[in-house]
Amino acid sequence: MKEDNIIQDKSFAFAIRIVHLYKYLCDEKKEFVMSKQILRCGTSVGTNIEEAIGGQSDKDFLAKLTVSYKEAREICFWLRLLKATNYLTEEQADSLLNDIKEILKIIGKIQITMKKTNS
Repeated sequence: MKEDNIIQDKSFAFAIRIVHLYKYLCDEKKEFVMSKQILRCGTSVGTNIEEAIGGQSDKDFLAKLTVSYKEAREICFWLRLLKATNYLTEEQADSLLNDIKEILKIIGKIQITMKKTNS
């Protein structure tokens, strides 16, 4: 992948937001169980993208990207749950959900392109 990498940049920026969310949930809301899940899967999106970029083959790249996609789907669940249980306001949750949905779209397009290329 090239040096200017939009998915790498967006997933890193999202991970920063997730770390801030984790701190907020722990410090302000005194929520310690769901917050750890949020931290784990929210940062995993970016770490798996980094691993994909460093993959040894196209197959390795696609496998790590698929894990990243699954983690992004999971974070959508947790964000919706935090919104539904009033740990996050609608505005807070929707802002994060918009970011992760954009990341999901990008990952999905990369997956489709890779599968077509390797067919």
